[in-house]
Amino acid sequence: MSRIVVFGAGGRAGRHTVAEAASRGHQVTAVVRDPDRHPDLAAAGVTVVAGDVTRPDSVAEVAAGHDAAVNAAVRLDVPSETFFPPAARALLDGLPRAGVARLVAIGIGTMLETAPGVAVHDDPGFPPEHRAFSLGHAAGLAVLRDADTDLDWVVLAPPPVVLDNEAARTGRYRTGGSRIMPTDSGSASFSYADLAVALIDEIETPKHHRALVAVAP
Repeated sequence: MSRIVVFGAGGRAGRHTVAEAASRGHQVTAVVRDPDRHPDLAAAGVTVVAGDVTRPDSVAEVAAGHDAAVNAAVRLDVPSETFFPPAARALLDGLPRAGVARLVAIGIGTMLETAPGVAVHDDPGFPPEHRAFSLGHAAGLAVLRDADTDLDWVVLAPPPVVLDNEAARTGRYRTGGSRIMPTDSGSASFSYADLAVALIDEIETPKHHRALVAVAP
């Protein structure tokens, strides 16, 4: 059993991650900005606390005493480039201070590559409003890649499709590298539930280190 702190626990990915970790018997701390808005998160083995993933001191405080962290946090009310890089820097600062050695973060499929050095969001026809959000994600990844740190991190990126919030957990998924993974249908759906399985598997049995890793059905 591990002690896992989940940032962004109030969102779709975060909720599935909290549920997956708790179902496996882990002790989970669910970090949200306002616990009063998420009373339903509290369950057996789950503690809900207030925290700010962009503030190093807050990260260090809520992560103290944990073995691993999941970052599922996202802000849609601020420009992505002002959220993801500061969050990455705060995690790089706060988690080691808290004694946390492993970080599993959620990326976005549009920053996966279609060719060496060419991301999905680099396609000329990619919608500009979505490109800005993806570039913010990529900037956060760059902060992790450039860091001189002992923190063992990995960023898992699901396919660049709308994830299914209602689909049942199958426990099946594939992982690759930083390239888009081919599927039989070309755009197979993927569930938040199975993304959560991949996230917690990477905590229980780390297989990828300091890399962007595609995860797909």
